[in-house]
Amino acid sequence: MMKQQTLAMAADQGFERHRKPTRRDAFLETMNRVVPWDALCAVVEPHYPKKGNGRPPIGLERMLRIHCLQHWFNLADLACEEALYDSASLRRFAGIDLGSEPVPDATTLLKFRRLLEQHKLAERLFAEVGRVLQGSGMTLKTGTIVDATIIAAPSSTKNADRQRDPEMHQTRKGKQWYFGMKLHIGVDSQSGLAHSAVVTPANIHDKHPLPDLLHGQERRVYGDSAYTSQKGLIRGKAPKAKDFTNERVRKAGQVDEAKRSKNRSKSKIRARVEHVFGVVKRLWGFSKVRYRGLAKNAGRAFTALALANIYLARHRLMAPGRP
Repeated sequence: MMKQQTLAMAADQGFERHRKPTRRDAFLETMNRVVPWDALCAVVEPHYPKKGNGRPPIGLERMLRIHCLQHWFNLADLACEEALYDSASLRRFAGIDLGSEPVPDATTLLKFRRLLEQHKLAERLFAEVGRVLQGSGMTLKTGTIVDATIIAAPSSTKNADRQRDPEMHQTRKGKQWYFGMKLHIGVDSQSGLAHSAVVTPANIHDKHPLPDLLHGQERRVYGDSAYTSQKGLIRGKAPKAKDFTNERVRKAGQVDEAKRSKNRSKSKIRARVEHVFGVVKRLWGFSKVRYRGLAKNAGRAFTALALANIYLARHRLMAPGRP
């Protein structure tokens, strides 16, 4: 991606004598180093347009970098185009030199996302990141933490169809009703990295995707009280696994203090799953859906989880001695 600098790029980098590196600059520099660009490009490359008689396609790595920027900074297509024009740090990360070329427009970003959706490449990118991390020594251990979180969707019917998204549903949590979808994940209990994920409407109970969240070699399975009494589902996928999910502590108005104490001990490990959700929902801004339908939002979810794994493992990936 290296190229000769033009006057515009030199102005961005050299004429600002008193510029101070920002946290955004530091973040982008870190992600530039730890994201396995070659491996991710290899996943998309067989499906990416080739040079022909028409306008040559934009470089694949550049489009992938811009796609990551959209997830990291929660940018829609047009907002991302404008942010690239506005921010020199984003342009440097994407390798865009305004002295010789424009920023890819919003339609180009849309077409790239649809390419990933059409070939279900987000799931493959998530799997490839997992393979790379395992190759770096972060292998799956003997425990999995399972959990689910609600991703909200607009409940208003003030749209062209006069109806809510038919693939989203409502569910009750406590005394509050929510409308949207659920993101179910399985997280390694030692590394804290997600190794599996399932997207469902919000009204699907947490226990139903449980077998799809286990890799089969577990010795322990952790989860909150939504997964209580699911030993059969666990044993069907991971025969050697012991059920370490939280138990319900209240019965007939009485609290079992022994069970409550055990739950607290289990929750010290189970809390690691919240780190993944914290990155996806708080840092990446994926607390609300952006598109209609489960498939499009599932693509965003798998990409966000892949980037969250890289972010959570960034210090280990940058440690001396790592390949």
